[in-house]
Amino acid sequence: MPRDIQPSRHRSVRYLLLAIGWLSVALGVIGIFLPVLPTTPFLLLAAACFVRSSRRFYIWLVTHPHLGPWIRDYLEGHGIPLKGKVYALGLMWASIGFSCYLVPLPWARAFMLISAVLVSIYILRQKTLPSP
Repeated sequence: MPRDIQPSRHRSVRYLLLAIGWLSVALGVIGIFLPVLPTTPFLLLAAACFVRSSRRFYIWLVTHPHLGPWIRDYLEGHGIPLKGKVYALGLMWASIGFSCYLVPLPWARAFMLISAVLVSIYILRQKTLPSP
């Protein structure tokens, strides 16, 4: 657990963070099997919630044999696997394209496209994790 981050002192905030963390873990696990849901962002959100609410759950998550590598590689600055980048960008642009087709509002289309461009730039600027 990062030493510079302290768990919340307020019990209600801790419980809220725990609930969001577990919901994020559930969505991340579902995302492993459903191509519509992204796995890594949900697991990163879960780690962020757990680091502020429960040391035990944070350690469990980042050391989990199946879920931990998704988080550790990113948190340790090793990067994102090329397959993950291609998968994330492909699915994102396919879903944004389909959404733009369905949504007739020009301002909504512009917002979706700007968001997709910014997320793409962020993903492409991350280091690419060497293949095992």
